[in-house]
Amino acid sequence: MNRIKLLLFSLIMMVSSMVFAQVSSVTVSGIVTDQNKTVLPYTHIVLKSSKDSVFVSGTISNEEGRFSLTNIKPDHYIIETSATGYDTGTQPLFIGSLSEFLEIPSIELKKSQEKETTIDEVVVTVSKKNEISNHLDKKTYALADNISQSGGSVLQSMQNLPGVTVQDGKVLLRGNDKITVLIDGKQTALTGFGSQTGLDNIPSSAIDKIEIINNPSSKYDANGNAGIINIIMKKNKQNGWNGKVGLTAGLGSLWIRKENLPTIRPQYTQTPKINPSVSLNYRKNKVNVFLQADNLYTETLNKNEFVTRTYDDGTIIHSQLKRNRNTNYFTTKAGIDWNIDPQNTLTVSGLYGSEKIIDRGDQPFFNGDLSQSLRLWQFLEDELKTTIMATASYQHKFKEAGHVLNIGFNYTFHREDEKYFYDNYLPTSTGTDAFKLLSDEQVYDLNIDYVKPLKYGRIETGIKLRSRNIPTNMNFIPGFNSVLDVNAGGWATYKELIPAIYGNYIFENEKWEAELGVRLEYVKVQYDVNPNHPTYKSDSYNYTQPFPNLRLAYKLNAHNKLSIFYNRRVDRPNEVDIRIFPKYDDAEIIKVGNPQLRPQFTNSIELGHKYNWNSGYLYSALYHRFANGTITRISSIVPESTLIYAVFQNAGKSYNSGLEAIWNQKISKVYSFNINGNIYRNQINAFSVENLYPQPTVFSADQQTAISGNLKFNNTFKFSKGLDAQLTAVYLAPDIIPQGKIGSRFSMDVGLKKSIQKGKGEVFLNVTDLLNTMKIRKKIQGSGFGYTSDDYFETQVVRIGYSYKF
Repeated sequence: MNRIKLLLFSLIMMVSSMVFAQVSSVTVSGIVTDQNKTVLPYTHIVLKSSKDSVFVSGTISNEEGRFSLTNIKPDHYIIETSATGYDTGTQPLFIGSLSEFLEIPSIELKKSQEKETTIDEVVVTVSKKNEISNHLDKKTYALADNISQSGGSVLQSMQNLPGVTVQDGKVLLRGNDKITVLIDGKQTALTGFGSQTGLDNIPSSAIDKIEIINNPSSKYDANGNAGIINIIMKKNKQNGWNGKVGLTAGLGSLWIRKENLPTIRPQYTQTPKINPSVSLNYRKNKVNVFLQADNLYTETLNKNEFVTRTYDDGTIIHSQLKRNRNTNYFTTKAGIDWNIDPQNTLTVSGLYGSEKIIDRGDQPFFNGDLSQSLRLWQFLEDELKTTIMATASYQHKFKEAGHVLNIGFNYTFHREDEKYFYDNYLPTSTGTDAFKLLSDEQVYDLNIDYVKPLKYGRIETGIKLRSRNIPTNMNFIPGFNSVLDVNAGGWATYKELIPAIYGNYIFENEKWEAELGVRLEYVKVQYDVNPNHPTYKSDSYNYTQPFPNLRLAYKLNAHNKLSIFYNRRVDRPNEVDIRIFPKYDDAEIIKVGNPQLRPQFTNSIELGHKYNWNSGYLYSALYHRFANGTITRISSIVPESTLIYAVFQNAGKSYNSGLEAIWNQKISKVYSFNINGNIYRNQINAFSVENLYPQPTVFSADQQTAISGNLKFNNTFKFSKGLDAQLTAVYLAPDIIPQGKIGSRFSMDVGLKKSIQKGKGEVFLNVTDLLNTMKIRKKIQGSGFGYTSDDYFETQVVRIGYSYKF
């Protein structure tokens, strides 16, 4: 309780004392005509500050009377238009903060013998390029600035980002893991088409920046109620040959944090990491060719979980699940941009990813006083994941700046080839089992997006069509004294069809901003199951649902803005969530999917505030989400067995309410800091569900509530001669999880970066979890049993790296 009070006090202090400054730019475009609507070429356009009439920018219209002014900061201006034989026209010009491109209404000039004409005020808007956008719906972070996590995976790099926490290999936004992860704005098999996956194996060296979108507009897929994370890969467009090469090496698990239980093989220590990377680009005339390749090899103590299970009959079982993991992840992306002419561009690209995982695991089981060995479960997992993507995108730019049509087609093939081999040592016998799983996923995506600038904003509209097919085959290979449920194997096929249409309207004037949109989705999911399966049968669902979004903002003054958001989103069960095959990576806590699982629908409301000044900013938000059909795992036991079966279920209604604040402050040229605090309340209403596998078992739970949060303190130092440093501390408060709670966690990361070779080279050194304090503690209470666990998995890693730009 004291920790919660301290966290709440910190947040209140932050909200009561902070402010912020941002810089942005816009491209202002238009056309000049006379009163007869005849275009006027070679017209002089001059932009001046309205405060002091100082010259800001200028240009000349082309043969078609069109002009563009680029890199204009948001402010009040006067625009002067003059041409030989015509009176000079002047008009006020306000630049706002919503659209990157907008078209000024046609400027009409009168013949010089007539009186000078002024034109009605024009409102132009701009999209923010810095960390937190003016309209508060997106935060953008460059990975180059995350010194203390350089050289690791994308998941590790996200741990220090404001508003982000990591738990069980997944990213959480404001305590919620229902997130859609995009790569370059697209869903891919690398990160999951439904629930997130694979982030711990994508090298951060391939990534340019990460966008966090808490309140997505209707142009994004409706899946993911907590928001969207968009990973933007590196790509250069400078003329001629250019690129970057890099090499990172690291060492983890520097010492043993907790000794193994007896009878098992040693846990990994001194685990090596190596990540070579290369980025090449060649641009000449109308063609730009690019290539990005990375290879991340790691040895990791992936899991080291000590569990104590207690049953209602007094039985106590101690166990340890240790998993030594070797992973090699290779990814390459190549493509070509063809600028056919100034209005038309075609991009064709391909991506190949190969992830090889070898797990060597041990799981011993002992009685309550550790005097008797009950069982030893050893396994070898050999898994190969292969991803192939082909993308073609076409863009047509109309004559008005920002008036564009984008058409994209994306094909994805993803193969999961997984083999498990088990040895089951019992006091009186030994058994050997194996299984092989093969899954081939194919996805076809077509997107058409249209953007039209308006006088006071813009409209966005588009359509999307997705077809997804995943045939899966599970072959159980029982040995002597087999413990496998052989009848639960066989085949299953997942089919998904999603056509969608959306429209979005954005408006802005000097005081008000508004964004109103709706996405209409039809979803049809069919899951066909082997008819011989002992528990599950084929199932399906479909729906046609609107997903609206609304944002309304009022500018109090130049430094303060209030915004209110509303959106409705969905979390569709992914194929692995409904997969019917039992998973034996834990010998006595067996995970199974559920074909009867249905989508979770969530409504979100948020009130945001931005306050800025020249050396810092404050972003704060109050938010509330309420979900129906909450998707979660429910663990249960069957009579006369100590095995626990964890099955996905829809657990009814849940709520998530909280306060988030980010304070960024530059103290001097050398030192700046960023504090991010998030305190929230989670609630799951009372519910009752029935786990069907391996036999029907009813589980009921009372209402669960918890107040939790996190606090991050990020310190950045910019010394002379290109030396930078970063120190980050993260505290995660206790929180509720399905049927239980997770304990508090703390870690500290530190990093150094030095620019060398006249700015072309860079070296870095960093340590994650410097004090080796990160540990996952859980307490679970089921029907007839309870268990506590402490996971001492690898968190401390030392890395050193070098990169060179040319």
